[in-house]
Amino acid sequence: MLTQTLRTIFRRDLEQLKKELDLYEREDRIWYVEKNITNSAGNLCLHLVGNLNDFVGAELGNTGYVRDRPLEFSATDVPRSELLAKVDETIVVVENALDGLTPAQLEADYPREVLGQIMTTEFLLVHLAAHLMYHLGQVNYHRRLLDAD
Repeated sequence: MLTQTLRTIFRRDLEQLKKELDLYEREDRIWYVEKNITNSAGNLCLHLVGNLNDFVGAELGNTGYVRDRPLEFSATDVPRSELLAKVDETIVVVENALDGLTPAQLEADYPREVLGQIMTTEFLLVHLAAHLMYHLGQVNYHRRLLDAD
């Protein structure tokens, strides 16, 4: 079933996000921005956590999560340990929400419009997995560029 596949992908990539954050040789570099690289790894982490807790946790898992998207991109210097804890909490939220979905819910329209479109829940979940992978790749490059010197 699609939910099991997505559960595996979300866990895999969120665990990899934690590994990337752990691999920064200097914790302060998690928050580094320069020139045209305007999103730090820390901000991307907060963005991914906020995104999944909002679209999956709050909407599909009824967690009551309230997103503060501007803070995801403006916060700085959140300790690495706190970021890692947020990712761990997000894994639980996503897995619980996915475990509760039925095939009919997956095929139904997602409860709210996203990016100006109506889409099925399964389409949105695949989109969210791709979104996670995209930003995970950015975090990986960010870390490797900064740790190269």
